[in-house]
Amino acid sequence: MLSSNPGPIGIFDSGYGGLTILHGIRQLLPEYDYLYLGDNARAPYGPRSFDVVYEFTRQAVEKLFAMGCHLVILGCNTASAKALRTIQQNDLPKIDPNRRVLGVIRPTAEVIGSLTQSRHVGIFATEGTIRSESYNLEIQKLYPDIQVAGVACPFWVPLVEYNEADSPGADYFVKKRIDQIMREDPLIDAIILGCTHYPLLMPKILKYLPAGVRVVPQGEYVAESLKQYLQRHPDMEQRCSKGAAVHYLTTENPQKFKEQAQIFLHEPVEVENITLG
Repeated sequence: MLSSNPGPIGIFDSGYGGLTILHGIRQLLPEYDYLYLGDNARAPYGPRSFDVVYEFTRQAVEKLFAMGCHLVILGCNTASAKALRTIQQNDLPKIDPNRRVLGVIRPTAEVIGSLTQSRHVGIFATEGTIRSESYNLEIQKLYPDIQVAGVACPFWVPLVEYNEADSPGADYFVKKRIDQIMREDPLIDAIILGCTHYPLLMPKILKYLPAGVRVVPQGEYVAESLKQYLQRHPDMEQRCSKGAAVHYLTTENPQKFKEQAQIFLHEPVEVENITLG
């Protein structure tokens, strides 16, 4: 039986990138409690099939619900692309129709209309997110006049996780993908970073992007969207506990998580090991 007491806001990611989403949300909404779950033992999700990503994501969502969360944010583009809709439509009515799961793609798609003047937008993301075309579909639904070009950046996540984001070697991989997307559509004037790791490559991205092209990281937009969501749904807002505490869970080695979290958050964290599935 799931608890009806107020609980933390759950944030789920397959790896560490969702920490950039958590950081953005905590900047804007510091008063709430948060429970971050990284399925680090089974990351990356990017190359995995829809069925596997859905199964893993559902397990994580159910775990966060069981630990008291009424609201879970999929701070992972791959999970948002491949699992969110099925969980919302098929699973929530059965698990608990009063609980909610939100993703990171729609908030970014909603805001892009006000950030592009040329109406040509680029997406940098993992292979899985690009192949799913989730961004294209969401953006076209809201803004049929916007042209979307997407490029997969398979080496960008390892660069961040191996703490190589500032290294000279990162320049090659960042410049290569920027050149590729600008060749595909030279009219692009806004690029969405459709993977939560990518903001850590921001200095390199800005170095090679043509002048006048805007970069759209997700953290602040997801945070703003969550704030508006809680204002529109006071019943859910009251079910989110407010003690300004954050707890971290990982399916991997806690020591490894602590080291990686330092890269993303620049602060020490305490983390607990759990199992899913």
